[in-house]
Amino acid sequence: MELLSICRQFQFGATPTEVKPLGEGFINDTFIVHTDGTDSYLLQRKNRKIFTDVPAMMNNIALVCDHIKAKVVAKGGDPMREALTVTPTVDGKLYYQDEEGEYWAACLFIKDSITYQAARTPELAFQGGKGIGLFQSMVADLKAPLADILPGFHNIRYRFKQWDEVLAKDPVGRKAAVATEIGWIESRREEMLKFWELVENGTIPTRVTHNDTKINNILFDQKGDVLCVIDLDTVLNSTCLNDFGDAIRSYTNTGLEDDPNLENVSMNMEIFEAYAKGYLSQTISFLTPTEIEYLAFSAKYITYEQVLRFLMDYIDGDNYYKVKDANHNLQRTLAQYQLLSSIEAQYAQMCEVVKKAAAAYR
Repeated sequence: MELLSICRQFQFGATPTEVKPLGEGFINDTFIVHTDGTDSYLLQRKNRKIFTDVPAMMNNIALVCDHIKAKVVAKGGDPMREALTVTPTVDGKLYYQDEEGEYWAACLFIKDSITYQAARTPELAFQGGKGIGLFQSMVADLKAPLADILPGFHNIRYRFKQWDEVLAKDPVGRKAAVATEIGWIESRREEMLKFWELVENGTIPTRVTHNDTKINNILFDQKGDVLCVIDLDTVLNSTCLNDFGDAIRSYTNTGLEDDPNLENVSMNMEIFEAYAKGYLSQTISFLTPTEIEYLAFSAKYITYEQVLRFLMDYIDGDNYYKVKDANHNLQRTLAQYQLLSSIEAQYAQMCEVVKKAAAAYR
């Protein structure tokens, strides 16, 4: 279907005049829609291969956005700039499904906002931590359960089940050549399962989490202050430690996720400290002592999980991640393991940083 025709399925409040692609679109296809009115909108074709229940996903997003907007209004802020605004269809739904079965959703484009692709300074890392912490603090009291739109996400017990099945099958005969790398995974299995047991038994509580905490999912105003967190497709109920750990994996890596030169890869402690301080500045009021205790560990956990997933996909014949060549997933494995090793080497210092920052904000 022609894009302008799809636009006319939404309550834009003005006539769409132009639709242009926006961003790189790793998961969804995103477009900016200009109208003959004062507002512009974002239009997305949702990836139904990854998000198999788009209606449930959109309901999650609406619940979270409505909750945040109420909080913004209560503190005298601007709910149209400090929260995403989902634009319904002409028949009042949160999504439109075209004749080909594709799902489309739209939201208001927040003008005069800034995004960053990487946190290259401690100052920006602090703001990134503040942004995710602010998001978590605003949804900390959201009691309505969210649909589990990504079953098994960051659940290491689920990942080990997949891992064991792939190792047993060894479908393309790669297992023997990566015995050392398999040993990396197995040597930490017990440690990771012990952590996840704390989530399963409720010692570490389940909350509303974002689950894609890259800095380019935070909007800033022209002064550099946080406006809001965007790209809420992955919101669900999990431990907020996953958000922290994934952010550290993303923010602090001095190299690339698939860096061919492993000497480039390490965890930047200065960036870690800045992010942790920004995050705790917003979350200290509701985090439990156990959650704070395991913040630094969450960076090990999430990075380990990514090592496992890259290696598992390599052994499985590269069926999940897009690859540039036959060794791409193995290179990703090596680079992420280098990052994990750096995190483990600095773990005691990371724990001390968290402890001091938490004490400073109490």
